[in-house]
Amino acid sequence: MTEAFNEHFGALRDHLPGQNLSWLTALRQRGLDRFAKNGLPTPRMEAWKYTSLRPIEKVDFAAEGVPRACISIDRAPSLLPEATESHRLVFVDGHFRSDLSRLGELPEGARITTLGEQMVDDPDWLHGHLDHLEAPLVQPMLALNTAMMMNGFVLRLARGTVLPHPIEVIHLGGAGDAPLAYHPRNLVVLEEGSQATLIEHCSHLGEQPYLSNSMTEISVADGATLRHYKLQADALNAFHLATVKAEVGRDATYDSFCMTTGARLSRNEVSVRLSGQGADCHLNGAYLVRGEQHCDNTTVVDHLVPNTTCREVFKGVVDDKARAVFQGKLKVHRDAQHTNGHQLSKVLLLSDRAEINAKPELEIYADDVVCSHGATAGDLDHDALFYLRARGIPEAAARSMLIEAFLGESVDQIAAEGLCPALMASIGHWLAGSRGDY
Repeated sequence: MTEAFNEHFGALRDHLPGQNLSWLTALRQRGLDRFAKNGLPTPRMEAWKYTSLRPIEKVDFAAEGVPRACISIDRAPSLLPEATESHRLVFVDGHFRSDLSRLGELPEGARITTLGEQMVDDPDWLHGHLDHLEAPLVQPMLALNTAMMMNGFVLRLARGTVLPHPIEVIHLGGAGDAPLAYHPRNLVVLEEGSQATLIEHCSHLGEQPYLSNSMTEISVADGATLRHYKLQADALNAFHLATVKAEVGRDATYDSFCMTTGARLSRNEVSVRLSGQGADCHLNGAYLVRGEQHCDNTTVVDHLVPNTTCREVFKGVVDDKARAVFQGKLKVHRDAQHTNGHQLSKVLLLSDRAEINAKPELEIYADDVVCSHGATAGDLDHDALFYLRARGIPEAAARSMLIEAFLGESVDQIAAEGLCPALMASIGHWLAGSRGDY
């Protein structure tokens, strides 16, 4: 598979944006060299111990230099009510579709664009923010993304800028006539005191398998706030690998939530550096998987300075022969006193063949901290189920009610107006497709 991706790079080389930027060409080459040296990650790597990418090797993915003919669609699906004012960017098979996108009037100091446009309009600014991404080149899939990045979204907010309406980015895959691999690169930069809500929605068109290997880098400067929510509902024959790296400054907040229902194999990896005193991070998630799906949530939070906080809660529902992975590490660096960090994984296993691999970790080098972690897994509460059935509620309906209540507690924490009903509807849709006797 490593050779196949090398061939992809050769086919795409002349079509990748930023051909006139020598620093970007050099960065791409370093990424390709690193990936060629290490290849795809394997379970021999500790960070990938519970996730194998072998299923990807069985699909003959293609690369392309120009946008393929897309299935005709009148409008992209949205997670927000029609009456909600929002800015919308739509990507189909990794390519930006301006005809499906909508950018309303932006306040002064706000810019929403694509990576390709940013390379043309302000390459010097981009250079300053892509330079420090060289560190992730040690991670094979990020190295591959760096070499192959073709497009993605860029959000820039100047100091004190507040976006009153959410930004919705919609990713649609599987629209072509052959399996396709693409590598979106996204960049979010919030300067001091700015605020934004970013909503990502991953869905699909057509029946072709696809691989999305995305990288999003986020910078939340002092006093800024970013609310970042995502629904991953890719096709069940798709592969979804997504990495987020965020840095949070003094008295800044990064609030993240990811719900996973789709993809044959998915991995959402989030790495957060709390680099300023008073930095606050919320990493929450929910997942519902069945059949032979594989879902991996991996997080690392680095508390670098004193007086930082993090709360992390992931809840999952696993049915049939599906497998879930939760790896979470809270690392408290030396002298990062008064750290407050909490981590929790809770999973419902609806089948004897369902599996969860949970590995919560605390790595603490300071002595005045409040940190905890926990992991639980089990079936539905039989007493609660009996209580509902005793009141005339059919067993299938009672089970659905308990699952909705279990996950709804996490969804209710989302601050974006209008998003919670869409996520609860996704849960209901998943439950409606369940086996009647689960």
